[in-house]
Amino acid sequence: MKTLYAADGSDLHPHFGPYFSDGKRRVDYVLAYQIQKPNTVRKPSPKFGENNFIRRLRRSISMRSSRAPLQPKEDPEITAQEHQTDYHEDDKRFRRDEYEENLLETGLELEKDEGSKIPGIGFLKIHAPWHVLCREAEFMKLKMPTKKVRLFIHKVTAPLHPKVDVSHPHSVKSLSHPFSREKQHLFDLSDKNKFFDSTTRSSIVYEVLKRTRCTKAKYSMGITSLLANGVYVSGYPLHDVILYSYIPFVVLQLLYEEWASYSVFYKYQPIGLIRKYFGEKVGLYFAWLGVYTQMLIPAAIVGVIVFLYGCATVDENIPSMEICDPRNNVTMCPLCDQACSYWKLVTACGTARASHLFDNPATVFFSIFMALWAVLFMEHWKRRQMRLNYIWDLTGFGEEEEVSDHNRADYEFRVMQKSMRLENSPPKVTPTTHNLFGISVTFAIVFGVILYRISIKAALHMSSYPAARSNIRATVKTTAAIINLIIIIIMDEIYAAIARWLTTLEVPKTDKSFEQRLIFKTFILKFVNAFTPIVYLAFFRGRLVGRPGKYLYVVGSYRMEECAHSGCLMELCIQLCITMLGKQLIQNNLFEIGIPKIKKLLRQRKSEMDTKQEEELNKTLRRHEKDHFLGPFIGLNPEYMEMIIQFGMVTLFVASFPLAPLFALLNNIIEIRLDAKKFVTELRRPIAAKAKDIGIWYNLLRGLSKVAVIVNAFVISFTSDFIPRLVYQYTYSPDGTLHGFTNHTLAFFNVSDFQPGTDPLEPMHLGYKVDMCRYKDYREPPWSTTPYDFSKEFWAILAARLAFVIVFQNVVMLMSDFVDWLIPDIPKDISLQMHKEKILMVELFMKEEQGKRLTMRERNTPQQPRSRPNSHTNCV
Repeated sequence: MKTLYAADGSDLHPHFGPYFSDGKRRVDYVLAYQIQKPNTVRKPSPKFGENNFIRRLRRSISMRSSRAPLQPKEDPEITAQEHQTDYHEDDKRFRRDEYEENLLETGLELEKDEGSKIPGIGFLKIHAPWHVLCREAEFMKLKMPTKKVRLFIHKVTAPLHPKVDVSHPHSVKSLSHPFSREKQHLFDLSDKNKFFDSTTRSSIVYEVLKRTRCTKAKYSMGITSLLANGVYVSGYPLHDVILYSYIPFVVLQLLYEEWASYSVFYKYQPIGLIRKYFGEKVGLYFAWLGVYTQMLIPAAIVGVIVFLYGCATVDENIPSMEICDPRNNVTMCPLCDQACSYWKLVTACGTARASHLFDNPATVFFSIFMALWAVLFMEHWKRRQMRLNYIWDLTGFGEEEEVSDHNRADYEFRVMQKSMRLENSPPKVTPTTHNLFGISVTFAIVFGVILYRISIKAALHMSSYPAARSNIRATVKTTAAIINLIIIIIMDEIYAAIARWLTTLEVPKTDKSFEQRLIFKTFILKFVNAFTPIVYLAFFRGRLVGRPGKYLYVVGSYRMEECAHSGCLMELCIQLCITMLGKQLIQNNLFEIGIPKIKKLLRQRKSEMDTKQEEELNKTLRRHEKDHFLGPFIGLNPEYMEMIIQFGMVTLFVASFPLAPLFALLNNIIEIRLDAKKFVTELRRPIAAKAKDIGIWYNLLRGLSKVAVIVNAFVISFTSDFIPRLVYQYTYSPDGTLHGFTNHTLAFFNVSDFQPGTDPLEPMHLGYKVDMCRYKDYREPPWSTTPYDFSKEFWAILAARLAFVIVFQNVVMLMSDFVDWLIPDIPKDISLQMHKEKILMVELFMKEEQGKRLTMRERNTPQQPRSRPNSHTNCV
């Protein structure tokens, strides 16, 4: 077991723990900054108001530099001072001095530590005293527990719950009320040190930091601007001991043992403890990921059953038996021009048998099941979310959200920049154009892979090696899928950078607006990147081929690809399998594990210390110094994004790949613990952000679940052979079975009708002369009055395909809406408890107010003289 805190609590000693040097005041937030090198000649640092010469000098330099276009993230006051290190560092120091003076005016207490063991880095430790916490809690309308505590009924499955507390504190819920200094008698203030936990304290301090500004510079700067401009290099709350249900825990150690360990993969996550330590936003992500993973279990089981059904019935599948029967001496037309020759249908036996594993009657049932599964998942999550909102006292949250949404640093800079050089502002770049450009790049890449398939196939046919010619189709399928995967992984990283750049161009005013726009752009680009090859295989390959003697050509002499005789479903399955497994293993897991280790090795090489020296140094570092070496928290968007893309893989084309839920389940079991380990051991503690839902991600999930119904309807109807088999069995079959179906799907072609230069170079490849070959299509034979035109069977099957799409889509969506209506969004027990809580809160208010009035009455009643009882006694 990895020890994150010493067993004897040495890391909690005032010298090493999260406290000021006095050992009493706790550190609620830390700002790190660069210290000027001792050998650098530094100018005197006069106080603000006494540095008129330096001010005039900086102003003149700034005015000269403002005539030239500025780079997006440069500080306008220091643009012309890149080579003047003294002024640059002094400017940062002056800003820090002013900012820290303003922080002191807000009531925060500060302590500097410039004698740390990290060379060139100083730390500003910030403490919020009691009166500041009370003031800010009232301003932020934080809900705090009152004196009244009641039990929250919770069904406990003991072996599956993490051992975070033997007394099960998650079953206790306090009545909460927005904090008010005038109504402090309602709250349990018996121990003021424990009333505000470290998570709440750090979020309060961060709100003060965001609100406090530097105003003596050219433009107003808050903490986000100061961090963006390098005045402070980083800011973070400390990993800490917190009170969980009034029981002190070394929570980081507890989370490592009961959450971030792979040995507890079968247990539920300690969501309450995660929320208590990391905040509601992180808690909701892991709660959603847990619900999604849990719901994948039944989907994976049904998917495996469907796959096993295909395996069990493969020997009973009449169409594949007919293809594999060597007595059916069917000569097929060439698959490419000149290089390819005639071939026997029996050689497609293996592909036909394999296609039945994924293209069988159970596929339709599984598609309907997964559509309803997606609706059940969304409904289950809504109910779970509502339950968490109630337990976490977020039922009234929403109005306060906008209060704390401050302007972004980049927005402030752009506004200032525009006011300084309005007349010379550069032409605006339209992000929509760049979005379309990114999507066009994806289409071009897919088209390039198509050309690769065509050219490699032709080259292998012309090869003199028998092994290369015997496995042409399998080689092309696999290598093309791997190339697509590599391109998808590379373009994912490029598109993430493009989406951020485009969002930055729009200059959103607030962090919330920036995040929503960034998520939408990133999703569009990554979704198109991941699914364009799959959509091509499912709906376009084999549709625009033409026919023998009149093929469709692209880029000169390249003929469009044909599907195998058993259809494109098998290739679609291979593409989905390789893309899904590759993204999960390489992009999601290997990158998340490997990149932090590589960064750690680079840091070790840069520091010129071996592992033992680093471990010895780590033992002597204090808490704020240790956390400085951890990676910054960059948000949850990358975690959500990979899960949303996976959700699309699971639902959109599940008709062609019933094992997708199983692979997703296995990945997510690892993903939960991998993300947990990253949060506990590799990242700085994030600011506890409140959130009552998962935001725009829910809308994306809901949209994908709706699109999945339509996509699966088209996959079953147009990609698989389900509809042609159904039409043949009930319309054209003489005995009501599928006997003769293979011959029914093959059209005739007279080899004399080949266009010049397209006939095979080796016409005697099969050992005999071919006069008539077959190809898969519904067309009139060459001896008919309208040779090679679409036959009536083609139009009958097309009508059946379209009818199936309409019926399937409407039936499944009607069933989905019925399930949505049937399941209430708010669990009944939660609605009852919310009602009871309101009654209990009123009773508590009345009781406390009555007690307060009695106390005031006793104080106002004049006391009786002490001599009165004595005189009475004397009278008696």
